[in-house]
Amino acid sequence: MSSQKRSDRQDKVTTQTVVQMKQQNEKISMLTAYDYTMAGIVDSAGIDVILVGDSASNVMAGFDTTVPMTLDHMIYHTSCVVRGVERALVIADLPFMSYQVTPKEALISAGRMMKEAGAHAVKLEGGKTISKTVKKIVDAGIPVMGHLGLTPQSIYKFGTYKVRAKEEEEAEQLLEDAKKLEKAGVFSIVLEKIPSPLAEKVTAELSIPTIGIGAGPHCDGQVLVTHDMLGLNKDFSPRFLRRYADLHSEMTGAVKQYISDVKESDFPNENERYN
Repeated sequence: MSSQKRSDRQDKVTTQTVVQMKQQNEKISMLTAYDYTMAGIVDSAGIDVILVGDSASNVMAGFDTTVPMTLDHMIYHTSCVVRGVERALVIADLPFMSYQVTPKEALISAGRMMKEAGAHAVKLEGGKTISKTVKKIVDAGIPVMGHLGLTPQSIYKFGTYKVRAKEEEEAEQLLEDAKKLEKAGVFSIVLEKIPSPLAEKVTAELSIPTIGIGAGPHCDGQVLVTHDMLGLNKDFSPRFLRRYADLHSEMTGAVKQYISDVKESDFPNENERYN
């Protein structure tokens, strides 16, 4: 592979692209987006993958968990993102209870996400319990990304957002789940909030790429919530988060300046009105 990074080129990113990136030891960059404008910014910057996460429940709607998101909500957000993207691979979360009941229901949900929203792939949480569901969706021609470790849709089961798979038994189960998902046909797996050595082991034993969030540096790629890494959200500060900007402060300052200009009749000025 040439020294020119894939993100510097305009090649359309596909599921095969990210698998090849693992094979070529090129790290995969992934961020979230939930609307047309943010998607366009993130895409034009050269991101490889955009996740339309059900974290929209927290970021966009103000809920405490991702559970309230519906399939219709996710189709709406995904369709907005797809219209803003030219290059990145767009993956959409299937929300809670849109795929857990039966594989048939899951296939219908995934099909709607592809047909109505234009998603390029879907993401499902869970391990061996959903492997048959994953296979049914993949067999229908719909790419699937897996998600192991901390699975936010199961928060009421776990009761906490703490690091998962710290004990040997759970770690072994996670590795087994990852292998079952790979066998079922997923093209990639998100590993969320698990010990770095475990993520390294899983990554080494899979032929498909892993994308980490709070899983250390040894995954094949990394994902963050864009609103968090841009500093728009001040209330969320986990160890794994690096803030690349402080847009909360910048936007607050801009709004305050606007208010002042309006109050003092400084806006609009002579050049900002029609005669």
